[in-house]
Amino acid sequence: MVYGFEVRLVVELVFFGDGAWSRGVAIGEQDVVASEGRVGVAGGGGGVGRGGGAGGGKDHGDTRGEMERQELALVEELIGWAEIGGGFARRERNDVDLEHQKDREPSKAWLNFTRRGLDSRVFLREFRNGIETAKLVWSRLPNSEDGELDEVGVSKKSDGSNVESLDYEVIENYAYREEQAQRGKLFVGYYVAVKWFFALLIGIGTGLAAVFINISVENFAGWKFSLTFSIIQKSYVAGFMVYVLINLALVFSSVYIITQFAPAAAGSGIPEIKGYLNGVDTHGILLFRTLIGKIFGSIGSVGGGLALGKEGPLVHIGACIASLLGQGGSTKYHLSSRWLQLFTSDRDRRDLVTCGCAAGVAAAFRAPVGGVLFALEEVTSWWRSQLMWRVFFTSAIVAVVVRTAMGWCKSGKCGHFGSGGFIIWDISDGQEDYSFEELLPMAVIGVIGGLLGALFNQLTLYVTHWRRNYLHKKGNRVKIIEVCLVSVITSVISFGLPLFRNFTAVKDKEYNDLATIFFNTQDDAIRNLFSAKTIHEYSAQSLLTFLVMFYTLAVVTFGTTVPAGQFVPGIMIGSTYGRLVGMFVVSFYKKLNVEEGTYALLGAASFLGGSMRMTVSLCVIMVEITNNLKLLPLIMLVLLISKAVGDAFNEGLYEEQARLRGIPLLESRPKYQMRKMTAKDGCGNQKVVYFPRIVKVADVISILRSNSHNGFPVIDHSRSGETIVIGLMLRSHLLVLLQSKVDFQHSPLPCDGSLPIRHNFSEFVKPVSSKGISINDIHLSPDDFEMYIDLAPFVNPSPYVVPEDMSLTKVYNLFRQLGLRHIFVVPRASRVMGMITRKDLLIEENEDSTTMELQSTSVRAQQRDKRVLMRNADAELPLLNGLLVQDYSSS
Repeated sequence: MVYGFEVRLVVELVFFGDGAWSRGVAIGEQDVVASEGRVGVAGGGGGVGRGGGAGGGKDHGDTRGEMERQELALVEELIGWAEIGGGFARRERNDVDLEHQKDREPSKAWLNFTRRGLDSRVFLREFRNGIETAKLVWSRLPNSEDGELDEVGVSKKSDGSNVESLDYEVIENYAYREEQAQRGKLFVGYYVAVKWFFALLIGIGTGLAAVFINISVENFAGWKFSLTFSIIQKSYVAGFMVYVLINLALVFSSVYIITQFAPAAAGSGIPEIKGYLNGVDTHGILLFRTLIGKIFGSIGSVGGGLALGKEGPLVHIGACIASLLGQGGSTKYHLSSRWLQLFTSDRDRRDLVTCGCAAGVAAAFRAPVGGVLFALEEVTSWWRSQLMWRVFFTSAIVAVVVRTAMGWCKSGKCGHFGSGGFIIWDISDGQEDYSFEELLPMAVIGVIGGLLGALFNQLTLYVTHWRRNYLHKKGNRVKIIEVCLVSVITSVISFGLPLFRNFTAVKDKEYNDLATIFFNTQDDAIRNLFSAKTIHEYSAQSLLTFLVMFYTLAVVTFGTTVPAGQFVPGIMIGSTYGRLVGMFVVSFYKKLNVEEGTYALLGAASFLGGSMRMTVSLCVIMVEITNNLKLLPLIMLVLLISKAVGDAFNEGLYEEQARLRGIPLLESRPKYQMRKMTAKDGCGNQKVVYFPRIVKVADVISILRSNSHNGFPVIDHSRSGETIVIGLMLRSHLLVLLQSKVDFQHSPLPCDGSLPIRHNFSEFVKPVSSKGISINDIHLSPDDFEMYIDLAPFVNPSPYVVPEDMSLTKVYNLFRQLGLRHIFVVPRASRVMGMITRKDLLIEENEDSTTMELQSTSVRAQQRDKRVLMRNADAELPLLNGLLVQDYSSS
């Protein structure tokens, strides 16, 4: 189901039970049911009647009179659609052609004449005219599936929703089972080997992307500062103008790429990736153009001196590389390879994207272990040991690639790129020990970090909300002007404020302490703040000025239409007030072994913990980038305090931004009120839209056009007339069947015997972060509307089912941990077929998987033979294989 900003239900639940069918939208309510025994769909019960009067007898309605009644029903339906569409088009668009009105009026006249017994040939001609009229009106209507892209590249639908759920459950339909049956152990080994090979490629690709971005940023910054310094020697005004124009040109290139080429590349991308791994797909976030826009946009925005970083975008870049490898490349830009198109399920692609996220963090901070923990703690909702090994392997590959690139650049082949290109601030020569009385100011740093981090989250939430709802709705020009204005303001502040500070003399040299952190790259500024043996190097006035101004710039810049990370700005903000506290400790305790740089590091950790609410992964990242394991207990202390203080006010930065973008994240813990609700309460009063097993093509088109559901229960009848649910049919699979047309049949009878394999399982796979096939892409002839489809081979025969009185908390946990998209809610079962315990799942590897059967306890072990006979005689269990071979000729 397509979700919007308001997610009242945490799961897409379908309720079956007594009285539920009366609420359902049955297909039979749209057909004409013959009164003397023809093909029909029973209205109240939703069952397919194949006999006399809408339910009894054996006449299947293949007489000429029945054909005319079916055509009459279809014409009425299509004309109804045309009238609705025409009315809507008249209200929305004043240029509706009068020819459409003329075409529709004769359709009504011919319909009246047909009811009086007009010749069937005239009726068929008018029937075709009605279809063409409806199709013409539909083609003039605005496309509800395709909307304009907003500032983050999200496709806005007509109902205001902008995301779509993913289905990490394996659809075990007939095509999937046939495909799995043809695969042996050799293929399984090849499949696992390709996963490890893809992990290698993700690590190499992300590492090279990080090297390219860092070299580009360092060289642009180096050229900018070199030119500015040379001009300042002659004229401050000319140097100021050059500095502002270079920054403006870099930032303009970034925002132009984002607005014109890749809107989904704006922002950090972490909220969208977190949503993807949580089971929500935001359109466009993992496309090839998003990857290109993220890389070059990050170079322009970071090189242009804005108060943002490149670390968040690197996480998004790693996820894009992993996703593109998982789907075999980009078909739109003809950069695809068929031998790479091996992973066809959302589950496999999710694992690859997880590897990409870890690789992005490892590349950004040169922290491979921190990358693994970041993926585990921050972005993923589902984890397993096999995935842990591949993620760790990917991060290790990134570390090797980055280290190799740095060694190559030390020879001077990378221009201005040097040791400061990658984030690593070695403070191993800093403070070696600390006293008990220092724990109090360190705890104060944690409190300050929690307060400032929570305030930062709230301010960015307000500013971003105002941007999205008011400013950015005015078009791309306003977005470009806004970013350029922010760039000019940042350049003026970074260049002008140091001029108001006096130079400090140290050993026959002079320096400006405010310029060392303002008029510098962010990496070098942080290195200066973290530096040891630099007591009294910075004045409290300079640090306080920088803290206020940079904090304000970070709030204003975050949310603009450029790739923006928040790690490095957070480190700069935290290290500033941390060093202020360190200066107070030095003057108060008067100890020579106290280092201000140590307190700057603790301040950086506290602000990130108070803003992003990360603990374990952030702790390891800070240790890896500072190369000082002795500070681990202190970092743990300030992170715990800052997170606890921040949680008292609001949620983390990524959670707040995800909610603002309409991404319905399922958090790790369900809401408290769910404990008092059942699965039936979670369903609410929603209507159940379902299909019979044998469905008419015209009915499928009508249902798909009338709602936006992505999953439909499929029902059938046993020989005793009881309605049974045979499985779940996905909307995307239906669209594939309608587009291919190879499964259309003339007879409304089920398929007998085994079916030929007309589809590969890969044909049903939707491309990552794209819309896939739309109902508007389906083009059918009038004869196609009269055909039927047997849905049994394509349904998921084993969807997850919960009883109606199950606690909604348990449903929530099941839904989130398994990555589901649909859960059926059914009445309490009347009997137990068996029980599976732990020992039933302990299967020996040497057993033959084709003949192995789980041995259950009590009832199942005693009545297995009897149950098998009963199941073959009475089709009460909707097993897929039984449906495909069952003979319905005597029904």
